[in-house]
Amino acid sequence: MYTFDSRVRYSETGEDGLLSLPAIVDYFQDASTFQSEDLGIGIDFLKEKDLLWVMSAWQVVVHRYPALGEKIRIGTIPYELRGFMGLRNFFMDTEDGERLAQANSFWSLINHKKGVPVRVLPEMVEKYDVEERLQMDYAPRKIAVPQGGIRQEPFRVERQHLDGNHHVNNGQYISMAMAYLPENFAIRQMRAEYKKSALLHDIVVPIIVTEADRVTVSLCSEDEAPFVVVELTGR
Repeated sequence: MYTFDSRVRYSETGEDGLLSLPAIVDYFQDASTFQSEDLGIGIDFLKEKDLLWVMSAWQVVVHRYPALGEKIRIGTIPYELRGFMGLRNFFMDTEDGERLAQANSFWSLINHKKGVPVRVLPEMVEKYDVEERLQMDYAPRKIAVPQGGIRQEPFRVERQHLDGNHHVNNGQYISMAMAYLPENFAIRQMRAEYKKSALLHDIVVPIIVTEADRVTVSLCSEDEAPFVVVELTGR
């Protein structure tokens, strides 16, 4: 397990003064990055070996969104490494131990020059030292997209959407999907299934299905093949 402490910043809050869902996702991604860096198997280690971890799926459950100024502890638990896959939990607690949010995630280790999966390296298995997974209601990795999606106005991937791998950042997709939520929709759970990476100047075509307590957003290429499917469930 790896943890770090923080405090909810004004720049991380939404109109309601609470930590936003994209900010929670960013904190979770930071936790896994910090752990890998501290263990010596971070970004530089991966670059030397032409490797990168690619997100396959997210499930984030939010019990309560912390307010501006609240002190928080963010943590991550690698709980399974098999083949080319890595599975990680994340959590966010108050300083008193209240569980604010928790997550499950699937990652694939890829040789980025060849574009093929690579078995997790022995030194990764040794250093990550997997633990028991969190107790939570685990959703499937794949998202079933309902019929009847409505196509929205396409938009272009810009530089501010990209991360250090020159792909659209995982958290950016969540922000894109949230733009299609009804007003006052309070997100209890977010699931995302990543299909392929969107790159600079790619055209993104959103296709939306809105149900009573759930909105499914497929962010697709021009031929309507999904880059990512995001499912947002309300309270």
